[in-house]
Amino acid sequence: MSHLRHPLLLLVSLVVLSILALAGGGSFTGNFTTTTFLASTVPANGDVNPYGVFVVPRTTGKLVQGHILVSNFNDSQNLQGTGITIVDLSPNAADNPPVAKVFAKIRTRDLPGPCPGGVGLTTALVVLRSGWVIVGSLPTSDGTAATAKAGCLIVLDRWGHVVETFAGGAINGPWDMAVLDADDVAELFVTNVLNGTVAANGDTVNRGTVLRVLLAVPDGFAPIEVLRTVIGSGFMERTDPAALVIGPTGVGLGPDGTLYVADTLANRIGAIPNAVFRVTSAGTGKTVSTDGGLNGPLGLVIAPNGNILTVNSNDGNLVETTPGGFQFDPIPIDTSGQGPGTLFGLAVAPGGKGVYFVDDGDNTFDILH
Repeated sequence: MSHLRHPLLLLVSLVVLSILALAGGGSFTGNFTTTTFLASTVPANGDVNPYGVFVVPRTTGKLVQGHILVSNFNDSQNLQGTGITIVDLSPNAADNPPVAKVFAKIRTRDLPGPCPGGVGLTTALVVLRSGWVIVGSLPTSDGTAATAKAGCLIVLDRWGHVVETFAGGAINGPWDMAVLDADDVAELFVTNVLNGTVAANGDTVNRGTVLRVLLAVPDGFAPIEVLRTVIGSGFMERTDPAALVIGPTGVGLGPDGTLYVADTLANRIGAIPNAVFRVTSAGTGKTVSTDGGLNGPLGLVIAPNGNILTVNSNDGNLVETTPGGFQFDPIPIDTSGQGPGTLFGLAVAPGGKGVYFVDDGDNTFDILH
């Protein structure tokens, strides 16, 4: 495809990220002391269990720059893998209505392409600058792992309409996702957690993967899938009665092109080098940090100074870790008081003014600042 400037655009993006990282130093979260409620994530249909969080980069269609999209994993009956809504929230608490504004309601019958099992929206959620929204689906029919299916990646336009799906092959239970966005080309980094987990019936298997998906994003047309490459493999994963499935979760791209992975069951942060261009799997990557304040890391995002922010599944804390493996003191951020199992997606607020996160203990969107 001659219109693609893939290597040049991605290298420019990495240079920009590196410059931003040089502006940092020390702890990004060290001066944040307050957790503030911003909005309920529950829309009119009652969907709960907020998972994915992404800050809208540009205003276009129904998307408003600086607003936040949040995906819901459970329906109103609290059945996991059955949530169908993406909600649009303002960063200003006073702007949010009592019921979350719906950006999209994605029904299985409305999908224009394959998505084995249907719809159950996961933490895998990104918004491209061109206005395309991509969300992962790991669906169940009754909220249990026994009925979990491979799902897909669902692509929506700027108005919240589903236009295509990416499914099959190495897309098997897409759980979280990061993106490198260079306008007319983008790379998705997707963790997958269903490779052999359901068949193992609760036993741990070392088959979790990180998949890189190269997309062409031509003006005026839906993204075109160009290439899939498994760049990480062998991560621990298993089904779980309470959490549905546990495996590699959050991913974030560092300023030098290293992809950091929240390796939940191994209680570690892994690093996949040269994630943007590599053509082979790095296995589970280099261990950046393990144990200490980490306690089942789930959501992951890269701070403006290049440090790695993760939230724990087992105690409701946020942990900041340097790329060299040093951990700063954990910060309690759970707003529901339930602690374990409440924290998933997170994002850095524009201007580095805080960390957005969702708490599924009380179905809220909050900020640490």
